[in-house]
Amino acid sequence: MEETAAVAGTTVAFPGDSRGTTQTGVRLYNERLILSLIRRHRSLAKVEIARLTGLSTQTTTVIINRLEADGLLRAGEPQRGRIGQPSVPYSLNPDGAFGLGLMIGRRSSDLVMMDFAAGIRARRRVIYSFPAPEEIMTFAEREMPGLLAELPEAQHDRISGIGVAMPFELWNWEADLQTPPGALGKWRDFNVAAELSRRFAPWPVRVSNDATSACAAELTFGAGAAYRDFAYFYIGAFIGGGIVLNGSLFPGRSSNAGALGSMPIMRREENGEASLQQLIRTASIYQLERRLIAAGRPGTDIWLSPDDWSSFEEPLEAWVSEAAAALAQAITALLAVIDFEAVIIDGAFPVDVRHRLVERTKEHWAGMDRQGLTDAVVVEGSIGRDARAIGGAALPLLAAFARDHDVLFKD
Repeated sequence: MEETAAVAGTTVAFPGDSRGTTQTGVRLYNERLILSLIRRHRSLAKVEIARLTGLSTQTTTVIINRLEADGLLRAGEPQRGRIGQPSVPYSLNPDGAFGLGLMIGRRSSDLVMMDFAAGIRARRRVIYSFPAPEEIMTFAEREMPGLLAELPEAQHDRISGIGVAMPFELWNWEADLQTPPGALGKWRDFNVAAELSRRFAPWPVRVSNDATSACAAELTFGAGAAYRDFAYFYIGAFIGGGIVLNGSLFPGRSSNAGALGSMPIMRREENGEASLQQLIRTASIYQLERRLIAAGRPGTDIWLSPDDWSSFEEPLEAWVSEAAAALAQAITALLAVIDFEAVIIDGAFPVDVRHRLVERTKEHWAGMDRQGLTDAVVVEGSIGRDARAIGGAALPLLAAFARDHDVLFKD
């Protein structure tokens, strides 16, 4: 019978329908565990995998050979040390599996194909004034054949499914998005998973909150893996977030933990009046959009040129300053509840804007009254505007290959 890995004293829980100590269940768990470890460390040799998992070298070798034969792992160049045989590092094979992701945003949608190493192989995008369910389904159906055509047909059977990253309860945000009354009401009864399943059977479809997906992408594929505990802000049209505790995404009892956009902060209006408002009213890109419109610029410039905002000038400077002050307040409040090791800020903006916003936030935060609080580092996210799409495309891959079956969803 195969060995069961024991990592950091955790109790083994088998993914999918496997339960108990059946040989199949142990094998699946150990395979997923090794894949997850290699993903986290980028590459590992067999002796390192055996040490980290507690598996014997023989069992580790059998599993590694099986995963390599299945095309999920690839061997690197032997690394010679001073003693013994050369060490061969193993890494994920990008062509081993693929996930399709649909990111439904408040101003745009992305349809992407992601490989096993989180590389975006193909992308299609649509921009709109507000998201309408039928239009987004039409977009996905129209663009999917072209997306798939960029992958050799022989690899189509390596597609694990479709993941959807989208805001929940879209109908509650009509006033902020300035949409026609009732324009978002159809989302109340629209079953995204069912509609996509009908169009793209037999691929399984999974759905997750967009900010939660972005947080999980940072944890799984980005710099978030360096921290055991962190709070995560993702700034899109609306700001959202996520919470990671002990290296795992924390969903909360109602899967609504990390709703950081709803945090109350003190906002000062241009006329000097101050009022208690939600963070979403200040540190969201739709506020920059309004500033651009007020300055005589099309608000769509934000979404049409997502990698270059150098021409936004004064509206951007004013937005960065206001958003940074609000984020500093929110961070201070967060650390009064949980002593996070880090706070990560990312969003759907150019890299230089992200750097500018984080640095300005740190400046404001340095001036806050933090007596009695444990310090934390405030850092930039590492994935950027693709975080939500990558998190969505990762859903089917995590379901099929990850050790933590509930990183982004609950069955």
